Amino acid sequence: MSRVVTRCGALVAAVLLLLTSWSVVAPTRALALDPFTGYLMAHFTGESATGQQIHLAHSPDGLTWTDLANGGPVLRSTVGTRGVRDPALVRSPAGDRYWLLATDLCIGCGQNWQDAQLNGSRNLVVWESTDLVTWSAPWLLNVAGAIPDGRNAWAPEAIWNPASNDYHLYWATNATVNGVLKHRVYAARTTNFRSITTPQLYIDRAGAQDIIDTQIVELPAGVGSHRYVRASRDGQITIEGSNSLLGTWTHLGNLSGIGLTGAQVEGPMWTKVNTRNEWVLYLDQYASGRGYLPVLTTNPSSPATYRTAGAGSYHLGGTKKRHGAILNLTGAEQERVLARWRSTAPNRIQSYNHQDRYVRHVDFDVRIDANVSPLADSQFRLVPGLANGSGHVSFQSVNYPGHYLRHYGFDLRLEAHDGTATFAADATFRPVAGLASASWTSFQSYNYPDRYLRHDNYLLRLDPIGDAQGRSDATFRLTS
Repeated sequence: MSRVVTRCGALVAAVLLLLTSWSVVAPTRALALDPFTGYLMAHFTGESATGQQIHLAHSPDGLTWTDLANGGPVLRSTVGTRGVRDPALVRSPAGDRYWLLATDLCIGCGQNWQDAQLNGSRNLVVWESTDLVTWSAPWLLNVAGAIPDGRNAWAPEAIWNPASNDYHLYWATNATVNGVLKHRVYAARTTNFRSITTPQLYIDRAGAQDIIDTQIVELPAGVGSHRYVRASRDGQITIEGSNSLLGTWTHLGNLSGIGLTGAQVEGPMWTKVNTRNEWVLYLDQYASGRGYLPVLTTNPSSPATYRTAGAGSYHLGGTKKRHGAILNLTGAEQERVLARWRSTAPNRIQSYNHQDRYVRHVDFDVRIDANVSPLADSQFRLVPGLANGSGHVSFQSVNYPGHYLRHYGFDLRLEAHDGTATFAADATFRPVAGLASASWTSFQSYNYPDRYLRHDNYLLRLDPIGDAQGRSDATFRLTS
């Protein structure tokens, strides 16, 4: 008997240890959320160091989008490959916690497509927030390391599963099964996106056909033939339905009838229209490089009802929108997001002693010129200083979002923010009363406070100022 008791006690202890290691924070019971009033899109923009980061956009109607944070990256990965694509937004059932998941991938940043497919990161990048505006540092979640011959982890998604009281996390991994190497969709359970159960094969296609970019939407009672509908890229944009996340899925059709196949579009992204019984399925036009195209339907489980949005009925904002996710926002969530990241109006920086000239970038060098063309080369958005947001500013380019004026060797350049503290300090300035006229403005360097922004032979520099000429060269006015 004592041996049995000892073994039972050890077994219980092991189970408790396993549960403790898997779930640090128990999920909160689902609550009714306030009515949705807007939409938040997380996305990436393309193959560049700044494009492969987290960008945000806001919409009041689900079809007309405005870039947030002036079109620049909102979150930057400092882990793994230091690039992220295919973000997914996840809200807890109680609406008190959010996660942002993304593919750990940076094409052109030391890795090409072949490397990414055959020996890519097995991790996802994860951020966590309690308010959608203040986010944790990113961490890596290894999801494909336990998959035999797993080569990568792409396009993560997650949806709350009430049947198991946790999150159904799924993604695509390139792996060999029965002698065939291809992308399949795998899934696991999690409560906190820090640890997961053992991954299981979730979706496979016959033969050599691979599958990536699956996203699931839950439908309300009375709409369509199934509770859940998923769209996947598998040569087509295939639509399937099921009444449970882990149950049998029924093939419902594809979108070839409206001229959209997997050879043209990818990255399906669902959103329910807040004000009417309609859904929007955004599809990334990767083959033509045109970003997202909205497809509308009143019944996601019936491919015959899908139709492309008419030209002029939607607007995607100033930046290209690539594979991402949309979160419907409550009024309180929308207010917080817009207060934190609403874009600012563009400004021009006029010279005091050459008032027909404005600060502009040309081939990423910075100078003052008259008759600037295109005008956007001389337009900048003043944002809170990257190194110090209190009383300091940074200048973000209008036509190169994510690029800022910064000094390098005291020469001014327009460069993409690389996420380092050095760049942030080099791109931060304190507006002070103009050195030549108190009604104008001078810009003092944050990390070299004895130096000011000035032009010298029309080129922008950072210099100490010691005479009348220097004071005039270092004085500017912000105009619209």
